[in-house]
Amino acid sequence: MQPSTPSQRKRALSSHAPGDLGPASATLTLLERATGAGTWTLALPQRQLLLSAQLASLLELPATPAADWERFPEIFAPGSRERMAQVLQACLNGGTAFDEEVQVVTARGQLLSVRALGEAVHDGSGACVHLSGVVKDLSAKKHAEQETQSLTMRLGTTLASITDAFVTLDRDGLLTYVNPESERLLRLESRELLGQPIWAVLDNNGRGPLRQSLVAALASSTRLEFEVFCAAPGKWLELRTYPFAEGLAVYLRDVSERRQSQEQLLLLQTSISRLNDIVLITEAGAIDAPGPYIVFVNDAFERHTGYSRAEVVGKTPRLLQGQRTQRVELDRIRLALQQAQPVRAELINYKKDGTPFWLELDIVPVDYFNRGLTHWVAVARDITQRKASEEEIEHLAFYDALTQLPNRQLLMSNLRLALSHKENPDKNGALMFIDLDNFKVLNDTRGHATGDLLLQKVAARLNGCVRLRDTVARLGGDEFVILLEDLGDDPQIALTKAKIVGQKILDALCEPCDLAGYDYDGTCSIGITLFNQHQQNVTDLLKQADLAMYEAKAEGRNAICFFDPAMQAVVTANAALTSELRQGLRNQDFVLHYQPQVGREGGMVGVEALVRWQHPQHGLVAPDSFITQAEDSGLILPLGQWVLETACTQLAAWAGRAETEKFSIAINVSVRQFRHPEFVEMVMKAVEQAGISAHHLKLELTESLLAKDMDVTIAKMGILKNAGVTLSIDDFGIGYSALSYLKYLPLDQLKIDRSFVKDVLTDPNDAAIARTIIGLAQSLGLGVMAEGVETEAQRDFLARHGCHCYQGYLFSKPLPIEELEVFIQRLPQTSS
Repeated sequence: MQPSTPSQRKRALSSHAPGDLGPASATLTLLERATGAGTWTLALPQRQLLLSAQLASLLELPATPAADWERFPEIFAPGSRERMAQVLQACLNGGTAFDEEVQVVTARGQLLSVRALGEAVHDGSGACVHLSGVVKDLSAKKHAEQETQSLTMRLGTTLASITDAFVTLDRDGLLTYVNPESERLLRLESRELLGQPIWAVLDNNGRGPLRQSLVAALASSTRLEFEVFCAAPGKWLELRTYPFAEGLAVYLRDVSERRQSQEQLLLLQTSISRLNDIVLITEAGAIDAPGPYIVFVNDAFERHTGYSRAEVVGKTPRLLQGQRTQRVELDRIRLALQQAQPVRAELINYKKDGTPFWLELDIVPVDYFNRGLTHWVAVARDITQRKASEEEIEHLAFYDALTQLPNRQLLMSNLRLALSHKENPDKNGALMFIDLDNFKVLNDTRGHATGDLLLQKVAARLNGCVRLRDTVARLGGDEFVILLEDLGDDPQIALTKAKIVGQKILDALCEPCDLAGYDYDGTCSIGITLFNQHQQNVTDLLKQADLAMYEAKAEGRNAICFFDPAMQAVVTANAALTSELRQGLRNQDFVLHYQPQVGREGGMVGVEALVRWQHPQHGLVAPDSFITQAEDSGLILPLGQWVLETACTQLAAWAGRAETEKFSIAINVSVRQFRHPEFVEMVMKAVEQAGISAHHLKLELTESLLAKDMDVTIAKMGILKNAGVTLSIDDFGIGYSALSYLKYLPLDQLKIDRSFVKDVLTDPNDAAIARTIIGLAQSLGLGVMAEGVETEAQRDFLARHGCHCYQGYLFSKPLPIEELEVFIQRLPQTSS
């Protein structure tokens, strides 16, 4: 008789002694554990049945691997036992493999659904050596299937009655059902939705995270809750899924409002958490002392003030006030609180350690649960750094960074204020414009750092020369301005006081100055203008002092000069002349006159081109009336360029005629022209464009060129000389006669100034100078020409001493080109 109870079967299967597991390995044990399956082996021909530890555990048997083959079918439930006895016997007898889903009964009587597999294993000769099998627990899977079937039945029963948005999906995530509420929610009809992947409809064509989550839920038949932004209706949707046999049931709900509220709350919480603002809440008690009591402070309050929460709760905010706390602001806050009105203020408060700091605070009343005014809430932020920055910005805006003196903007403001006092319009003041003499030389030779140090020391000395109420300002560079106020009602006394201060400044700045080990002796030039409240134009006052300063420079520097209205008249006239010159250049009002230059036999060798201004109102104007202003205004550059191009054009015209082809034209070149960076290129371009031989063009240079930058001067002259241009020093002997440099200059000619020629017969000194210049030119191999020759006796004297080229009224005055052509016909030509 076979055992009929689980305990009897347990004893029967475990009654044999444990055998060797044989092929079971550690890897197989891990595999069994991972898959929830157990293995068995029937060794032949002895029919020894071996159970793995995992299978014994599944069947709730003792951990003894050996079992009785004949009783092995007893592990299966009665409904499966007969079938399994048949398949086991068939496998043993004929090697027929099997794969069955059946039920087993454990030793403790538990019914399990399993998958049973078995097959025969043969050796090389084809003989069956053993049977192997696997028993896999399917209980969890069967339970899930039952639950899914149950849910499917329930869903099928209630689907039609669901009024919320509801859809179903197949295993591929395709929409298989869409109720009317879903159509309204998604704003699409069912024909547009059915058969579409749900993530393509809801989640940016499946490029968002919804697809991955749904695929995982479909694969594992698990529930899922998910929120996704659906672009089509522009809403946030909540998805809740329920697995069933065919796929997933999905419940949709519009959560846009909740999501928006959550996001706003999160944003508010995040913003507040990141703010460094102080929050302080007091009860709405009496405003009079001791005042409302503090009931709450936040962490920022503790960090900023140094007070702990325990130290301030129950106290009044007055504990933060101190000596510099503004009483006016406190009174304004008190008035607002009495009227239960919000108020904003900027206050100086004090930390626990006594350090002052600035707070910008907003105080608002709170009506807590409609009980009337219950609390005051103050939100404050530390603006100490901002206040410091504002002070720094104000300082930068109104003070010079190097000297810390007021700058132009603050000076002009103070000057306007000084002119705005109406109570005593006769009260006098003085404006002093101070410029350091030769400051550029110091900068160029010792460097800007040394120059800056001098400016700082000058600023300190200027402050020491005036009263505290006076303004010492730096305009820029080496220019300073001093505003002296309240010099009395008498203009003469005011002038005397201003002169005393000016002299004090001259003396102070003349004192030797130690510039980081370099002893510097400097001077300054001072221009002063007086004013009173009757004058209103600040700019004009500054110009007047500036003009007076330039007059002091013109008088030899290290001087004081008071403004005179005549100075303004000169400036105005010069400005008008500059404007007329500019207009004359635009209108081509300038012409060239040519003064002949003759040689040994009286024949003409060339001319000097002299510019004239054909003024529309004043007629022909000589260069003495406008050349200086052209130099000062910079108009000498375009004017000189015109003279150069016009002379070259005339040389080109003469080159085609036998009687004039050897003539040269001399033009005067100013220092400003010569020092222009592109002067050499401009000369060569004019020569090239005119198509002339360069040696017919003579450039007459002034001796002042030799005053500085000799290396640059010699280099430029060398380029011109190598190109064939003739070079002459004009008015030699009256300027910077650096004889030591003459041997280095690539010259062709020296020109004796008319001032020496004029009295060469009556003044022994002029005669000696003329002879010396002639001898010097001869010794250096240079040509020599005398200008201003007016008499035969002068020419004879010059000829006796070796000068054979002349220019002057003895021969001709400067002539327009038409008259010059007539003159040319009267004189014999010579090449000497």
